[in-house]
Amino acid sequence: MAQSNLPVISSDSGLTRYLQNIRKYPMLEPNEEFMLAKSYVEHQDADSAQKMITSHLRLVAKIAMGYRGYGLPISEVISEGNVGLMHAVKRFDPDKGFRLATYAMWWIRASIQEYVLRSWSLVKIGTTAAQKRLFFNLRKVKSQIAAIDDGALHPDQISQIATRLKVTEAEVVSMNQRLTGDASLNAPVRSDEGTSEWQDWLIDESPSQETVLGDNEEFSDRMNMVNSAMDVLNEREKAIFTARRLKESPLTLEQLAQEYGVSRERIRQIEVRAFEKVQAGVKQAAQEQAHEQQKSRELAQ
Repeated sequence: MAQSNLPVISSDSGLTRYLQNIRKYPMLEPNEEFMLAKSYVEHQDADSAQKMITSHLRLVAKIAMGYRGYGLPISEVISEGNVGLMHAVKRFDPDKGFRLATYAMWWIRASIQEYVLRSWSLVKIGTTAAQKRLFFNLRKVKSQIAAIDDGALHPDQISQIATRLKVTEAEVVSMNQRLTGDASLNAPVRSDEGTSEWQDWLIDESPSQETVLGDNEEFSDRMNMVNSAMDVLNEREKAIFTARRLKESPLTLEQLAQEYGVSRERIRQIEVRAFEKVQAGVKQAAQEQAHEQQKSRELAQ
């Protein structure tokens, strides 16, 4: 599954031609995608994998466009996204009932974000989880509050962003200054067919299903890791951990103490111990996932 078999975008100036080229690959009907995926799973059929990959190159381009504001060559961002797509195709299980695009979105984003983080030193973006969250979510939140200009933010906008992303206002100002210059998806594109906009070239695979699920894929992935990690808990630990950490309206220590006939302190101890076990399990799963993604990248090169 070599990336050399895919259309090549030589530089940012070749983006228009690349987008024209990948539009030539037809999108797959659900039944066709299922049969191709089964053929690859059961027989390692390279032609089937190639068809699944090329039919989703537009999805990679669409996601990659969301990372244009980090000052990195769009050609390399797309290339990294294609590596993530190939990794998704290799791991895709059609019997689970999801479309490939739904599954691939996470791998494409993860591959691109890893590239962005490698390219931007931790000194530039900060080392805490909150700062990384700010790094990857600032532009989305700006759009949500209609702060779409590339200039300085208004004080009330800074306050809103800081509150939503749980960082300081100074961090918001600093990160915004570093990430200015984001390109618009409404920027004009000239081609043989006339003038259009970037977003006209970036057609999603199945908006009704994949857009809804795509908005939650990162959360779902984290929850899958949590659920798997919870297998190490005994029944009481699992029940208390769920009641205290996973419910929308967590039960109080007092409520659980009465339910189990123990002290509030005992409930707290069980909760802490369960949390530490789950945290260790999630960390191990994330490391294994990152290792597999790195192996995939090395095989694809």
